[in-house]
Formats: sequence, structure tokens, C-alpha cells
Amino acid sequence: MALTDNHKNAVTLQVAGLKKYFPVHRGFFQRVAARVKAVDGVDFEIGPGKSLGLVGESGCGKSTVGRLILKLLEPDGGKIFYKGRDISHLSPREMRPLRQEIQIVFQDPYGSLNPRMTIGQSIDEGLRCVGLSKEGRKSRREELLEMVGIWPGAADRYPHEFSGGQRQRVGVARSLSVNPSLIICDEPISALDVSIQAQIINLLNDLQSRLDLSYLFISHDLNVVSYISDRVAVMYLGHIMEYADTESLFEKPLHPYTLALLSSVPKIDDTGTRGAHTPLKGDVPSPLDPPPGCKFQGRCPRVEERCRKEEIQFSRFDGDHWVRCWKASP
Repeated sequence: MALTDNHKNAVTLQVAGLKKYFPVHRGFFQRVAARVKAVDGVDFEIGPGKSLGLVGESGCGKSTVGRLILKLLEPDGGKIFYKGRDISHLSPREMRPLRQEIQIVFQDPYGSLNPRMTIGQSIDEGLRCVGLSKEGRKSRREELLEMVGIWPGAADRYPHEFSGGQRQRVGVARSLSVNPSLIICDEPISALDVSIQAQIINLLNDLQSRLDLSYLFISHDLNVVSYISDRVAVMYLGHIMEYADTESLFEKPLHPYTLALLSSVPKIDDTGTRGAHTPLKGDVPSPLDPPPGCKFQGRCPRVEERCRKEEIQFSRFDGDHWVRCWKASP
């Protein structure tokens, strides 16, 4: 998909042709024997105050995309624009002023907080970076805890004294401490009980509307993504297979992979019975040796000879609905 540059300044984040290959070393001299194409030409954009859901099975490269945007990994190709500025290859020193504008909420609420620090001290780390005084930090810390639904007086307690959902709320408060514009949510509810997941999603939605935040919401659950995302990108083996606004993708999915993922979402129809489930056949190919042509060919019910030989590019359908499939149909 070719994203134009004429509106870079109008979007919070724009990713074009993003690539990340990890070398595999073998032998006594640890020579590079192969490369894992974790991210192989990914394109998308996120507008101010908008959310993009990045969905796919485990190992498809979703979290790697998040780490590339955060500049925790150096891309091997493509461009990353933040508010119109190319940050693809900024040095750590050049990136430092932007750190407070791009934050992350981690997947594991148990491992993401230092057990030796109180939750107040964890939040204070970010507040010190922006130069707040001791009184200013105390006031801001209380405001943040109240904002995420934690009693401000609990700031002196340690992480082990809180439930998983409460710890994730603290993680959200910590990410907000430096007033970011963009938050990478890396499967932020997958480690939580189902009864708590909806609370965190509602909290993120509320904070977005209040603070005009942009989210990249990484998940393997399309059902969850539908509640928080304005647009959805479906990822498979390092590629974006389908990219559309949420309503269009859920009502008229075009790629067979998207159809299979949607059919796996539990739902009950008007007769009170569960919808039909179309399971995916076969296993995800090894990223060390991906198939030629379409990467989904080995599991696709629509596969034809052309799919096995030719690299498939994105095609645009109605509006801004993109799909990587020769035989895409609503």
C-alpha cells in the first residue's frame, strides 16, 4: 500500500514499508545462515485521537512493530513518521526529547512494575524527567491515580498489594505521567481475567476522549479490538493482509484470513445458537522459510496456482479498504 506524504503533518504516526529482519547464526563461527523476516513491508497510519488495532496470531510480528515505533529496535527498511518528522534512524540522543510523547502499556502487569518500588515511586520516575518539583509530583501523581480509578492514598503501597487489573491501571497512569500523544498498547489485557478486561478497555476509551490520545492497540483478539479501534490492520507472517476502518472490516471482510479470525470470535445469533466457526487449517509457516507468493497460501481455501508463484501487493477496494489477495470478495 502506497501512503502519500502530502498529509504527514496531519497524522500522529505514519509507517511506510517498515521492515525488520533478525539474523540467525549457526556453526562454530556463528555466521549468518538465514534471516527471520519478522516485519516485511508494513504500512499504516494513525490520526490524532484515533486508534489502530493491529491483530494477528502469535509470532506474526505485531509486537516487533511496536518496538520499532518506540525505537527499541532499529528498522532494516521503511520509514516511521511521527507528527511529520522522520524518526526512522534517529540516534538515542536525538530520540530522547520524543520519549515522553510516545509511551507504552505493557502486556504483563505483574512484571512491568518494579516490586521494590511503591506505585507512587514508579509514577514519579516519569514526573522527574519532566522536571516537576516534589510538590508538583505529589499533586500530579494523585491526579493520575484518581484518573485511572486508584485511590490516591494508595501511592505508598507496593505492586504485590494490588490485583492484576489494578496494576495495569497503575501502568496506564505511569504511561500518562509525561503527557504523551501516542501510546503503544501491547496486548494490555491479555493477562487479565475476562471480567476485568472490559474495565481496562473502558478506561482506555475514556482517557482517549478526555486527553485526545492516539493508540496503537496490539492484540490477537478481534473482539476486543472492535471496541477500541477506529481502524484495524490484520497481520500475518510479517505482512498486513487487510487494512480498513473497523465497521467496514467487520461487516465486509475481504481476506480469507480475516474471515477465519472473525469466525473464531464467539457470538450468538438471533436463534440463540453460536455462530459457525471456520477453523484455520495447517500451521503458520516458519518465518525462516516462508512460502513463495502469498504467505497465506498453505492455509487458504481460495488458493490457486497464481497465489503460489506471484508476490501479492495491496489492492484498494471501496473507500479506504485495502487487501492483499487476488480473489478478495465481500
